[in-house]
Amino acid sequence: MKSRLKKILNALTTIIVVMVVILAIMLVGVRLFGLQVYSVLSGSMEPEYPVGSLIYVKKVDYKELKAGDPITYLLDEDTVVTHRIIEVLIDEDDPNTIRYFTQGDANGIPDAKSVHYKNIIGTPVFTIPYMGYVSNYIQNPPGMYIAISAGAILLMLVFLPDLFSDDKKKQPAQEKEEPSHHS
Repeated sequence: MKSRLKKILNALTTIIVVMVVILAIMLVGVRLFGLQVYSVLSGSMEPEYPVGSLIYVKKVDYKELKAGDPITYLLDEDTVVTHRIIEVLIDEDDPNTIRYFTQGDANGIPDAKSVHYKNIIGTPVFTIPYMGYVSNYIQNPPGMYIAISAGAILLMLVFLPDLFSDDKKKQPAQEKEEPSHHS
């Protein structure tokens, strides 16, 4: 019975560890490859980037961007947006200063403000549907607490099978010999 329970716990632990590793790579590990990860929170870019998706964004040379390219940019210090460039405007006095006019694919009108080249984060390279929901959930309470608890449970599952191990047999403690004093 203990052997069967140990096998079930080992299988369960392996599955959970693999899932955690995959999730960690999807959310954090991709940064090693120069990608940033964002959750899609609105439907402005549907159907290409559905609500609840994760988008992976790579840095791009702003001078290479053209109309039709999707870009991810800072709207303000707290808001990141991904919309499509509809027009590129190069400053006549300074050709290095470029502004981009954007619009969400699902929006009927262009965005009210242009995007300054310094606010561009990059361009999306791929997306994973529904994973944005997971990402948002584990980054905010109560999901954060559940993720931390799940991590603690995972650690327990890793070490729990050792408690059921038949290999550990208690050995009697060896008695120490007291030095004898002869007078």
